[in-house]
Amino acid sequence: MQEKIFDQEFWDEQYINETTGWDIGYPSTPLKEYIDQLKDKNIRILIPGCGNGYEAVYLLQQGFQQVTVIDLSPVLTQRFTEKMQQYSGKELTVVTGDFFEHKGQYELILEQTFFCVFPPSLREKYIVKVKELLTPGGTIAGVLFNREFGSAPPYGGSMDEYKPIFQKHLDLMKMEPCYNSIKPRQGAELFFIAKKN
Repeated sequence: MQEKIFDQEFWDEQYINETTGWDIGYPSTPLKEYIDQLKDKNIRILIPGCGNGYEAVYLLQQGFQQVTVIDLSPVLTQRFTEKMQQYSGKELTVVTGDFFEHKGQYELILEQTFFCVFPPSLREKYIVKVKELLTPGGTIAGVLFNREFGSAPPYGGSMDEYKPIFQKHLDLMKMEPCYNSIKPRQGAELFFIAKKN
């Protein structure tokens, strides 16, 4: 299964066949409420593994000026570019490719369970890449699954598993159960904020 997470065709098929049980059709409440308290609309924001990009749409609707999304699936990124034509190439940059090969500098990375696409063996590599992409003092914030899954991806996990990986490379400000998850996900999500120190 590990090979599949880096396979464009695998992800294309998920979106073409709409076998995307994680897709709720709108921005997740914890991320929406986090976005709502951001003051600086000019910060550079990255959403890795953006999927259908609901959080990116919300950011753009709120007037954020520098939003970048990246996903491995060209089917997805092409659809999203067309859908967001009024922003594409201006406030919005859409990248098709492997997160681990991405270059850039961002004040904020928004995490919507992308971390949980990776098996535990790759999670530290993910955090190291996040640290590389963040500007000094930059922030990663978002949602992780707080549960196990019968099949993968996504891969489940718990706060006890995640915390040491984040703390090794970043200044973990917060990691706690989400109080504002949507009903089907109550008790199954963690919200976290970490900074590049």
